[in-house]
Amino acid sequence: MVTGGAAAIIYGEPRLTLDVDLVLALPRRAVGDLLNAFPVRDYYVPPAEVLEEEAGRETRGHFNLVHHATGLRADCYFAGRDPLHEWAFPLRRWIDLGNLGGWIACPEYVILRKLQYYSEGRSEKHLRDIARMLAVSGSRFDQAALSGWVSRLALDPEWKAACEYDL
Repeated sequence: MVTGGAAAIIYGEPRLTLDVDLVLALPRRAVGDLLNAFPVRDYYVPPAEVLEEEAGRETRGHFNLVHHATGLRADCYFAGRDPLHEWAFPLRRWIDLGNLGGWIACPEYVILRKLQYYSEGRSEKHLRDIARMLAVSGSRFDQAALSGWVSRLALDPEWKAACEYDL
C-alpha cells in the first residue's frame, strides 16, 4: 500500500515529494517474485539475501528500489508483525486512476506514521502534511481509532503539535 508523502497528497494538498513510500505484505518466500517484477537491468534492487533478511524482520524491514533511467525511488517497508501494519492493511483503499490504480493506506495510518517519523526526526514536513490532511479530509477520519492509536503509541505530544500546527 502507498503511504507517506504520496498518500498525504491524496488526503491533503499537493506538494512535491521525490519518492513513494510503500508497505509490502511480502513473505520471505516471495522475494524471487519481487526480483522478477523489477529486473536489475532496469532497477536497483538489493540482492535476494538482503531482501530475505529484511523481509524476515519482525518490524522495520526496509529496502530501496530505484529506476535506473529516471532515478525515481521507492522506499519499501515490509509489514512484518508490526501491529499498526496489521491493523491498517485491511483498511487500505483502492484508488482508480483510469489505466492505473493502486492500494493506498487509510488516512489514519498515514497520520500515525507521520507522527512517529516526526517523533524520531522532528522534520516539520510531517506536521505540515498532517495539518493539511486534517484541513482537507479530517471530517472523514475515524477519530476514535486515531485517538486510540495515538495513545497506544504514546504519540500524544506529537498529535497535539500536529493539531496546533499553523498552516
